[in-house]
Amino acid sequence: MPRHPKSVRGCCNGRTERTDFGSGWAGLAAGALALGVSELLAGLIDDVPSLVGTVGDAVIDLSPTWLVDFGIDTFGQNDKAVLTLGILALCALGAVLVGRAAARRFGVAVAGFVAFGVVGVLAAARDDAASDIGAAISAVVSVAVGLAVLRFLVRTGSRPVAADPGRRRFLVGVTTVGFAAALGAVGGRVLDSARAAAARAGVMLPRPRRPAAPPPAGASLDVPGISPLVTPNDRFYRIDTRVFGAPTVDIDGWRLRVKGMVDRPFELSFDELLAMAEVEEHVTLACVSNEVGGDLIGTAKWQGVPLRRLLERAGVQAGADQIVGRAVDGFTAGFPVEAATDGRPALVAVGMNGEPLPSKHGFPARLVVAGLYGYVSATKWLEEIELTRFDAFEGYWIPRGWSQRAPIKTQSRIDRPFDGETVAAGTVAVAGVAWAPTRGIERVEVRVDGGRWEEARLAEPLTVNTWRQWVYEWDAPPGEHHLEVRATDGDGDVQTDRFAPPAPDGATGWHRIDIEIS
Repeated sequence: MPRHPKSVRGCCNGRTERTDFGSGWAGLAAGALALGVSELLAGLIDDVPSLVGTVGDAVIDLSPTWLVDFGIDTFGQNDKAVLTLGILALCALGAVLVGRAAARRFGVAVAGFVAFGVVGVLAAARDDAASDIGAAISAVVSVAVGLAVLRFLVRTGSRPVAADPGRRRFLVGVTTVGFAAALGAVGGRVLDSARAAAARAGVMLPRPRRPAAPPPAGASLDVPGISPLVTPNDRFYRIDTRVFGAPTVDIDGWRLRVKGMVDRPFELSFDELLAMAEVEEHVTLACVSNEVGGDLIGTAKWQGVPLRRLLERAGVQAGADQIVGRAVDGFTAGFPVEAATDGRPALVAVGMNGEPLPSKHGFPARLVVAGLYGYVSATKWLEEIELTRFDAFEGYWIPRGWSQRAPIKTQSRIDRPFDGETVAAGTVAVAGVAWAPTRGIERVEVRVDGGRWEEARLAEPLTVNTWRQWVYEWDAPPGEHHLEVRATDGDGDVQTDRFAPPAPDGATGWHRIDIEIS
């Protein structure tokens, strides 16, 4: 007796064979919707965190130092975007596998989605800025929605072989769910940003009693492409441990606490701190991960309260040698007490370039200390200042292999021409910036093709705590050439030619570019 073809096998015994043509897509769509719902909830409700963001933050915290350094070195300020894409890619792969398993045993899908929710809740528990209850609510709702949609799509995508309708309905369902997921994710991010912007929009900076001195004549060189004397807020570098920008801080409930080895611990509301923000200072900040010639550096006019004033009010006890800044998300950074008392600018800042701190740069308050790399001093989203000892506490990056003491090194950079550029023969303006905060820049020199060092023309200094522009007018002959730059700081120390990577206390070496003169 002839065998039945596979396409109709089983119909002779009263059963209808069913085939699945899209369980993987069903799992992907349902997983995307679960993530979209979690992002939408984070945007709608203050106490609900982004589960993707908290997982990303946990990945950064738990990653080995070499991997974090690799991400910053390779992707720079795009490292968080790359990490987010990586997390989403893994979620997508997991959702596809769960969807395929769900077509056979739906219990596997339930376990997979619940595991997703548990990971999000556990990650949120590590973040001091995230609400555990809010994370749990987000996880439960997102998982429930994801499973309900997955069951519907799997049933829609599984149809009798002999029956024709169904595929179109399945494709419409998957497309609709995907659109809803994207809408939820984008909407959540937009709502979260709008909430942060609304809190910041209600802040009016007081008129400073000690405003920053205006730039002197000649402080800015008229050279196309050179870094501006003061970096606009939207171009100022951002390096921190958060994946999705800034934590949203309720300024009505926010308090700045001063505690630890002090005689009189106290706390300030945001309005009280704002009323004390009477000082402006121009300061250049740099990230320790900045490579030679890199762009993880910027200069801004900061407004805030001198840290010395807060320490005097608290009464620092003998033996305290470290100031620790603690952020609302648990990040910590520590620097020497003398950095707040030796006369350099050291502020609890609430303003940046004439406006309240942008959210991604630390709103409502942050620390700004001239002459120290940001990883030991520039705590953003500040909520606590603790006086302690270096032998009793280590900031976030210290156990990860970075140095406890981190003065910014004397460095210089060529902004124009850029590396690999082709320039017409004739007079070429080689220009850039040099910096040695707290020491200032006294000389910049340029060398062509390993020849003699030639002194560049310096702009007038803004302050010793900011970078200084320079330009060298070069009569450039045709051919391929390499240019190098070095700086001499106010202490007379010449920038070293010895190459060193950023870890553990800042990169060194001369910035070099190769160009072609046509």
